[in-house]
Amino acid sequence: MQTTATYDSAAGTFTLEKGIWRGTFPIVDLQKWVHFYRQQMERYPAHAGSYAEDVKALEALAAELRGRQ
Repeated sequence: MQTTATYDSAAGTFTLEKGIWRGTFPIVDLQKWVHFYRQQMERYPAHAGSYAEDVKALEALAAELRGRQ
């Protein structure tokens, strides 16, 4: 299942979406969430592929934001 991460500059948040699940968080916490999902990959190897999609989406958003600076 594909994960998407989008940035809302007006609100200063990002939204992570996967299937019917959606969570919105402060953009300053982006790296914390990347770290969290990487840890989940290590802790739960049977689900690493699922968490990898989350990491990929979050890292892509981080790279996009770095490109805007």
